[in-house]
Amino acid sequence: MRAFITGSTGFIGTHLSRLLLDQGHTVTGMGRSPAHPLEGNENFNYISADSTKEGDWQSTISEADAIINLAGVSIFRYWTKKTKSQIYDSRILTTRNIVQAMPAGTDQVLISASAVGYYGDKGEEILNEDSTPGPCFLSQVCVDWEKEAFQAKEKNKRVVAMRFGPVFDKNGGPLSTMILAFKFFAGGPLASGKQWMSWVHIDDLLSSTLFILENKSINGPVNICTSHPVRNREFAKKVGKILKRPSFFKVPVFAIKLLMGEMGLAMTFSQKALPEKLLRLGFEFKYPRIQKALEISLK
Repeated sequence: MRAFITGSTGFIGTHLSRLLLDQGHTVTGMGRSPAHPLEGNENFNYISADSTKEGDWQSTISEADAIINLAGVSIFRYWTKKTKSQIYDSRILTTRNIVQAMPAGTDQVLISASAVGYYGDKGEEILNEDSTPGPCFLSQVCVDWEKEAFQAKEKNKRVVAMRFGPVFDKNGGPLSTMILAFKFFAGGPLASGKQWMSWVHIDDLLSSTLFILENKSINGPVNICTSHPVRNREFAKKVGKILKRPSFFKVPVFAIKLLMGEMGLAMTFSQKALPEKLLRLGFEFKYPRIQKALEISLK
């Protein structure tokens, strides 16, 4: 298989590129960084370019069997008007340019990233792939992001939108931001701590991506998160125990808003998403429960 991966220098992109290479596939990675850690592998080619802009890089898309779109600047920073524009444009414009470059009449699949942030703050509601989006900024980003990807269906392409939950891994990703306060002995639940978290371990994210690539019947949105979401207070308690740090410093909403602004408030949203499509098709999670996933990720 020939894979084209945008955002290949990012956290997920680097992991996925390495996995595909290990399995004998050919990978063309793309990102804004001038170099890639996997350069030198005979089956890997790297393109340094801005995917929000049209360019020569688009010609490579016609050569790929699978296009995996992971491009997007990090949401884990203070959201100014400029930052929100970067978050939005890096996802929507990149996806638009990819779809524009995909030739009609070829057997290709587009797997495009999205997030459980699609659902917004839904309290106790159980969320499957048919659940409605929320009204917040991240929800709108995800709605528009997926809309751009699904335009490829007009070219008779198989399109999958992977709605990721927060990803657990010992080598980085959003977990490193989420546990920062614990390392300074000030960790604890955010706001009430009752909100649900739909998370996934990096190994399960990668294996579910391969599962989607191999199963041509999978289309549309797919929740990429564990079948066992947890409340934020349970997450905090387990992180504290594993790191041997206090986990009782509840962070009130006003402090979250003061320190992290709108992004911080988004982290208090409750999303009880379940991977119904994956489970229905027989996918098995390696780390379905949070205790083992955190132990592997934090030790």
